Amino acid sequence: MSALTRIKENAFKAGLEALLITKASNRRYLSGFTGSSGFLLLTKDEDILVTDFRYDEQARKQAAGLLVVRSNNSMVEKLGELLERYRIKKVGLEKNVTTLGAYEEYRHYLPGIEFVPVNDPCEEFRRVKSHQEMVVLKKAVEIADKAFLHILNFLRVGQTEKEIAYEIEFFMRRIGAEKSAFETIVASGERSSLPHGVASDKPVASGELVTLDFGAVYRGYHSDITRTLVLGKPTSRQEEIYHLVLKAQETALENIRPGIKASDADALAREIIREAGLGENFGHGLGHGVGLEIHEGPRLSPRDDTVLKPGMVVTVEPGVYINGWGGVRIEDIVVITADGCEVLTKSPKNFSNMILENN
Repeated sequence: MSALTRIKENAFKAGLEALLITKASNRRYLSGFTGSSGFLLLTKDEDILVTDFRYDEQARKQAAGLLVVRSNNSMVEKLGELLERYRIKKVGLEKNVTTLGAYEEYRHYLPGIEFVPVNDPCEEFRRVKSHQEMVVLKKAVEIADKAFLHILNFLRVGQTEKEIAYEIEFFMRRIGAEKSAFETIVASGERSSLPHGVASDKPVASGELVTLDFGAVYRGYHSDITRTLVLGKPTSRQEEIYHLVLKAQETALENIRPGIKASDADALAREIIREAGLGENFGHGLGHGVGLEIHEGPRLSPRDDTVLKPGMVVTVEPGVYINGWGGVRIEDIVVITADGCEVLTKSPKNFSNMILENN
């Protein structure tokens, strides 16, 4: 049974007569349509994709098995026509993506319809990747891996963080990426203590830590990798912190498996860093799901008790950030397997590989 069919069954069991899907990633997941405008209306009688003139031909090619309807006026007006045609009075809305403005517009122009906020109807299904999804996702990871090996030979003292980020992004595009998965992070020296320190005009200096966090999008699916380098001879403190973070990550990778909670996976790495007296310097979760969005469920964090299942794809990215000194983060993407997890990222991470003494 397809995810679309199961999602509809769940909705109808809850008393809804239709589901309105406006979240772009959910729309793509359920229909295959990659355009930026439109919505899905899932009813008992028909599954309908509505878009405008710009995407009409594209939608008919991509959304096999769905009724494609072109809206020549407002989307709300077309929605009202369809609800009247199929005699629908009770519609579920994705409550975490429907804005207050959109909700008020629905209520104003469609006064006879009961709109019911619902949790993301696709989230549970999107957490476990199909074989086809894994093929595409692994290609996105491969592109990021190749970009990391490329940047090792490119990076030099005196280059700005932005120059390094642009080179990563251009290289990924040259070898097949649609775009970057997010704004590339290049944070050097004291700035490496910023977990999301996007690239600045700062030149990279000898002896500094340099954190690189980036990813590629390939056929809609995202990758995400982080490595922390040292330009020049490392200090004992840099090596100490690096090995601590690597130990935390490796401990998690060795023990993450189906059946454990996401919060327990987080605790595997967090305890290593806490025992070293740096627990307060690891302020984010251990990881997050990856797929059609760069951040999906489950979240490997103290607050997520999702039980891990085979086919879930998550990042494992412990870090230590010390204000005024710098920081280290190491991140890989893994897929949960029948008896553990498989690391998809292939880039080196041994400390000796992270030292660029001749650059």
